[in-house]
Amino acid sequence: METEEIKIFVYDKREKITSSCYVEQISENKFRMTENDLFNCHLTKGTEFKTRLNEDGNHEVVKILKKSEFITRRFLLSTQYKESDYRVLGDELMKRGGFWQVDFGGIATVNIPKDFEFNIDQVMKELDLNLTEITE
Repeated sequence: METEEIKIFVYDKREKITSSCYVEQISENKFRMTENDLFNCHLTKGTEFKTRLNEDGNHEVVKILKKSEFITRRFLLSTQYKESDYRVLGDELMKRGGFWQVDFGGIATVNIPKDFEFNIDQVMKELDLNLTEITE
């Protein structure tokens, strides 16, 4: 059975913020992320989770069922580079089973397969991409 990507709204009680996320619905209240939530660092591509609907009809995460198998890193993009400079790295990542997305035109999130054959830091250095990493 092929699952369809849908958009849900996820409310984070701790941060008091609602964000929209694209997910695959596994069952009535179980989902798998197909992208990265910009505001909740636990909801990254591949993460499976269980929710309940709150009074506003938004999903609240009850439990993380399976953590993502990707290594997820976030970077601030610099205006000194063109999008094509980043695309080289992102396209190569996608060819090898990874994923990347850019939010608000300035925050890049990359999902690196655990068996990725390249050192992402070395590749960025070789491409002369000096990006600031966002850490928790």
